[in-house]
Amino acid sequence: MSERPVAPLRLLSLIKGLGSGGAEQLLVSAARVRDGDDLDEEIAYLIPGKPSVLPLLEALGIPTHDLRGRKEYDLRWMYRLRRLLRDRRYDVVHVHSPYVAGVARIVVRSIPRASRPRLVSSEHSLWSSHAVATRVLNAVTFPLGDAWFSVSNEVRASIPKILRDRVEVLEHGVVMSDVEALIARRDETRAELGLAAGEIAVVTVANRRWQKGYPDLFEAARRMRAAGVRARFVVVGHGTLDPEIAALRQSSGLTDYVDLLGYRPDAMRVAAACDVFVLASLYEGLPVAIMEALAVGLPVVATSVGGIPEAVRDGVEGVIVPPRRPDVLADAITTLICDPALRTAMKKAAAERGRGYDIRFAVKRLESVYRDVCRPPRS
Repeated sequence: MSERPVAPLRLLSLIKGLGSGGAEQLLVSAARVRDGDDLDEEIAYLIPGKPSVLPLLEALGIPTHDLRGRKEYDLRWMYRLRRLLRDRRYDVVHVHSPYVAGVARIVVRSIPRASRPRLVSSEHSLWSSHAVATRVLNAVTFPLGDAWFSVSNEVRASIPKILRDRVEVLEHGVVMSDVEALIARRDETRAELGLAAGEIAVVTVANRRWQKGYPDLFEAARRMRAAGVRARFVVVGHGTLDPEIAALRQSSGLTDYVDLLGYRPDAMRVAAACDVFVLASLYEGLPVAIMEALAVGLPVVATSVGGIPEAVRDGVEGVIVPPRRPDVLADAITTLICDPALRTAMKKAAAERGRGYDIRFAVKRLESVYRDVCRPPRS
């Protein structure tokens, strides 16, 4: 007798917004590699975000649900979520925001046990980076979930000890099938960016928020320019600090040294056309941009925050520097620019390291956990 086919699980991925941040990009990447025969995914969100990954999800055929939580603490979205859960009858809800997770756990528990979905949550940032009220809500409701993940060991270590033991570290990643094509288009992309042959391009991909350390990055660039280091900084990203960052570039005398590209849906293609990746963050979880940089074989200069030192080994795939030290940051970038042999060795190591960040590994593990939490308990 043939085995009865296993029905696809119904998954709702729940997230605060659909902007261009790392967690949102991971949703898109996971959806691209997921086997639709095993799992039917839908996505619910509170805030669309500008620019938004919504068109990318729609192009993949992923149904989306706007919970209309435009003001973060207008809790009317929780009633819309409960109605959605009641009507759509999901097997699993996977939440990607601590505030949203805290509220969602309460909503899920209000549903009768017979039709209640299992609840999985992922921690993408250090607990210390969240507002106190968010931390309290997340901690109090944490035990109401069924499975918990963090994106790095550092993020896991930031979780209160009483909750930490149940959390599994799961690094996500990138769609590795894209990498070869992006590298093949390197010369074409460099021409589009106006980069001359032999010109060293230092790229950063980061939303323009204070925690990304833009003042330190620009001070490092200013020091390098003053020292006569020949390079071009290529800055990809957008955010609430757009006007301030444009003004800072102007006041630092960097208009001919730093290119502000703004938001680019093809940020990984831009990175693949450059020579060194830099990130000056003050705190992080595990940045998608770091994983993308490694995947396309870029030596990395980045601060020793969050999961970055787990991904980039100092002296192997790049150079790790302390945060808030633009002088050290400038010296590290300059060393890579001025030492082609070191840059080549780190480029090779980065590409090898990057192969371990194939997002298919994380997707496979998540789907295994979804199945596990949905199994009925043994009598």
